[in-house]
Amino acid sequence: MKPIWYFVGILLAVVGGLIGVTGIVQYFIPPEHQPVLAEVHANMWWGAVMVASGLIFLLANRKKTVV
Repeated sequence: MKPIWYFVGILLAVVGGLIGVTGIVQYFIPPEHQPVLAEVHANMWWGAVMVASGLIFLLANRKKTVV
């Protein structure tokens, strides 16, 4: 069995990828009503942070098993 942190890494990577793709799409096709601080592009930043942390969790726990 894999530890729970392996699956947390998968979840973070997938959700971060979705958020990052949403940020990229909104960069090229901006929404009609811009939120405050839209020029910061928080979706792209948080997507990248979540994917990076998910990959760290995945790589750190890829060979561990729980008995």
